[in-house]
Amino acid sequence: MEIDIKEYLAPLRTWWWMIALTTVVAAVASFLAAQQQVDMYRSYTRLAIGNYLQTSDVSSNDLYTTSQLATAYVEIANQPGFRRDAAKALGLEFLPADIDISQVNETNFVDITVTDTDPMRAMAVAAELARQLSLRTPAGQDNADAEFVASLLADYQAKILDTQLQIATKEEDLGELISARDIALATDDLATLESNLQNLTQRYTELLSLTQEGATNSLQIIDPATEGTLVYTSSLISVITAAGIGFVLSASAAYLLEYLDDTIKTPEQVTKLGKVPTLAGIAQIESEDDSKLIAISEPRSPTAEAYRVLRTAIQFSIVDKKNSILLLTSGVPAEGKSTTAGNLAVVLAQAGNHVLLIDGDLRRPSQHTLFGLSNKRGVTSLLLKLNVDDSDIEVRNLVDDTVQPTQVEGLQVMTCGPIPPNPSELLGSSKMRHLLSVLDKQFDFVIIDSPPMLSVTDAAVLSALAGTTLVVVRANKSRKGEFKQVVARLADVNANLAGVVLNSLKAGSDGYKIYYYYRDPYTYGDEPDGADDAKSKLRKRFLRGQEAVQS
Repeated sequence: MEIDIKEYLAPLRTWWWMIALTTVVAAVASFLAAQQQVDMYRSYTRLAIGNYLQTSDVSSNDLYTTSQLATAYVEIANQPGFRRDAAKALGLEFLPADIDISQVNETNFVDITVTDTDPMRAMAVAAELARQLSLRTPAGQDNADAEFVASLLADYQAKILDTQLQIATKEEDLGELISARDIALATDDLATLESNLQNLTQRYTELLSLTQEGATNSLQIIDPATEGTLVYTSSLISVITAAGIGFVLSASAAYLLEYLDDTIKTPEQVTKLGKVPTLAGIAQIESEDDSKLIAISEPRSPTAEAYRVLRTAIQFSIVDKKNSILLLTSGVPAEGKSTTAGNLAVVLAQAGNHVLLIDGDLRRPSQHTLFGLSNKRGVTSLLLKLNVDDSDIEVRNLVDDTVQPTQVEGLQVMTCGPIPPNPSELLGSSKMRHLLSVLDKQFDFVIIDSPPMLSVTDAAVLSALAGTTLVVVRANKSRKGEFKQVVARLADVNANLAGVVLNSLKAGSDGYKIYYYYRDPYTYGDEPDGADDAKSKLRKRFLRGQEAVQS
């Protein structure tokens, strides 16, 4: 299955202005916000729980215990009361909002980071938080026996050193003794000294655990807080990030809008949905005198030239076809079907053809209004007078009495006439068949403006009688599902669907480019070099589209 990149990028092309505007606004807003930011300074300190970094014999139990203690101290440090105590100690009403106290990767390390607008205050707050945390340890709390414990430690330390010296002396004396009795006594004394040393060491260790240096839950500052350093924020990165977010959000919105909007916009969508080519793209008519017959009121306009492109496509599509009856229909009302039929009839007549335009919409006729004609007589009045066994001459006489000339030479109009109670029956009658067969011989082109295909069955009845059928689709209004239903109904009655006229295009749309060449005023009168080649390429493009659809 071939992937059509253009189709996937179509929402971006359609909504490019919204995407560009959103991206620029996001980038500018980010830049202005970055310019308004106040310089921030960051101070940092690291604490260690326990003293195993100073010991050579560390067990896994020590690591686990200090890690759990670090988690507990972090919880304590993040309590409101803890921070209130720090603020009170510093004489501040409140601490900076950006304070982070966290454990480092489940270890015994605790990091305190303070970000503030004042570098010295950031350092003071970080240091005070570390001090407040130290006060929460047993060694940091007030202890009345601290000095006594310190004196005992000094006494035990002196005794341990004295005992170690006695043991060393006794070991030297033992090596010089000869008498077995003296050796035995010396050995007993040595054992006694070693036992005393062991007892002294155990008591010393127990007392040491009550101090900051020996406690398992002690706290050490291994990286003191320093003056806060400037926190650099990259304005460029912020702007690029904001612009990227704006682009992604607006592009997503564009695709969402395209998904929710199921109307037809481009010739590619027409071909994909109905397997038929787009014969011409007609711009939205905005005539100064509100005339819908743009081919008469503004014959040199690009829109009038687009109808001539349609005329060329029609001439190619009905080559070697015996039936020159051309039916124009649409899915629903207000898609520009009658306007297209009227302008197409005008440009066909301007090319020297003998053209008859029939208003086949017997329910809501409009061609008499479009051309400013009377509707007292028309299709319905003619069918009442016509008999199935009338000769061609008799039928032509009735036609001559019914049709009305227009200001365009070679173009005549057969209006609807009095609206009948049974339009479908009249259009599908044998009389209508007989009338169309005679008209086909009498005129070069017979154009029938029929009712919308999905509203009533009249168009389906007429399409079975016509040699060629065109479907008028209004860009940004005709729905995809309705268009597919029209194509399916025409296929059910074996109608010859030649293609689609994409109507009411706006400048800048993809379909509008079909006739962009004719916007050049020099294409009228004396055409520049290459004009014929451009038209030839357009015709070849149409023929290739026809062949692709038929294959």
